[in-house]
Amino acid sequence: MAISMRLFIIYFLSINYACLAASTGDSICNLTPYPAFCESNSPSTGKGDIHAYGRYFAGKSLSSSKMFVSLVSKYLKKSQFPKSTMLALEDCNLLGDLNKGFWQRAQKRINNTDTLSSSEAQNLHTLLSATLTNYDTCLNSIQETTSSPDDELLSHLSNGTKFYSISLAFFKRGWVANDAKTETNGEVWEEKVYEVVRRRGRKLLQLGADNANVVVVNPDGSGNFTSINDAVGAAPNNTGGSNVNGFFVIHVVAGVYEEYVSIPKNKQYLMMVGDGINQTIITGNRSVVDGWTTFNSATFAVVAQGFVAINITFRNTAGAAKHQAVAVRSGADLSAFYNCSFEGYQDTLYTHSLRQFYRNCDIYGTVDFIFGNAAVVLQECNIQARVPLENQFNAITAQGRTDINQNTGTVIHNCSIGAASDLATSNGTTKKTYLGRPWKQYSRTVYMQSFMDSLIDPSGWAAWSGDFALDTLYYAEFDNNGPGSNTTDRVTWPGYHLINASDAVNFTVDNFILGSAWLPATGVPFLPDLL
Repeated sequence: MAISMRLFIIYFLSINYACLAASTGDSICNLTPYPAFCESNSPSTGKGDIHAYGRYFAGKSLSSSKMFVSLVSKYLKKSQFPKSTMLALEDCNLLGDLNKGFWQRAQKRINNTDTLSSSEAQNLHTLLSATLTNYDTCLNSIQETTSSPDDELLSHLSNGTKFYSISLAFFKRGWVANDAKTETNGEVWEEKVYEVVRRRGRKLLQLGADNANVVVVNPDGSGNFTSINDAVGAAPNNTGGSNVNGFFVIHVVAGVYEEYVSIPKNKQYLMMVGDGINQTIITGNRSVVDGWTTFNSATFAVVAQGFVAINITFRNTAGAAKHQAVAVRSGADLSAFYNCSFEGYQDTLYTHSLRQFYRNCDIYGTVDFIFGNAAVVLQECNIQARVPLENQFNAITAQGRTDINQNTGTVIHNCSIGAASDLATSNGTTKKTYLGRPWKQYSRTVYMQSFMDSLIDPSGWAAWSGDFALDTLYYAEFDNNGPGSNTTDRVTWPGYHLINASDAVNFTVDNFILGSAWLPATGVPFLPDLL
């Protein structure tokens, strides 16, 4: 995660000035992280309730998104930038386009009502949280480049981030806070999306011969396609889960697939099923050292809603010396990975944004190898630390929550944390392994009812840099077991907590990602509550 100091200073000063200059009055803008910016960009009348302000700033957020996409498109048409900068701009273009769609959807909905059902409120809360993540990722990509566009792009990112943050604050207080009273108002959108999909349910896991929506990928030519990307391209566009037969299933037969697979937003409700871990293998070797951004170093990337992967190994073979090198990046809402393996070193699994679930998966890595800012639950997974470089230590998680109003975080529930074979047999070489470190200001990670082997350092958690985020992060442990779970010598940071069951229940599959509303349709098993 290399940083251009000039860009960082410009961005940091512009995004924090509003907080420093905030008024101390009773303005409605004091409900937001940027009161002064909110005041200076408020409606000319200066009047209105929380809903009026929420709608107004959602409109400002949408306008800002459109302007940003237009600006990035202009830069992409120029040829004077080096490859690394063009790759960063491509990241920003993809992320900006997603933001535009999210804000269009949010504005359309909140313009029509002051009340939302609990489920719909969480859906929109998730989308608005992701818009902040998308802009932060764009900034990260720019910081990783050797040459950057002019400061106009940074100014748009800064202002857009503030508009998003203000809008999220008003949305959370104006719509989410009142959701309990409106549970029966209108149809919850998941019910419409999944009513047909549920007809398939677990049968999809068996790939029955009667399923007309199954295609086969086999390099020997005996299937429908010889490459995964060709099969993805053939999937129907924008089904929204309404296909009469449910998911579009791609069966990837055993073999090693040297492909960089990207599943775009229009390939919704796609299920990819392999023949087993270490049987169906998708592999690549892109890395930041070799000129890619972290975001586009992924061997496998998906942003399409409703994606499911089963029985597949995903690899990035760049190695520890190449630093950031992602095996899988997921920004797919309502996505699930079951019985899959993720293999890499630094930044193996990028749980980028939106709601995700991982069950019975193996995750291997060294530095920050489960990172991102999704609302994600990993359940009954094997998390395996490898041998890092000589000057490194292992950090299992690096959670990226940047705004206190985001509903994001990493939850590790009923998993097993241990040493991979190379670390376990490293001839007495001791490498510290920590449960996580705070990548961003409001980093949130919770370990619950999991086994922790002796490789976990007694302090449990590592700082990112000095005292950064130690009082604003939320790190918690509940009812874990094993020699590494002893909390006697854990860190004493203000943001670290030993929680009880009444707190831990907020981070279950049902409460944190509304799992019972959408996971049954995938056929992936899950535990909705605590053990």
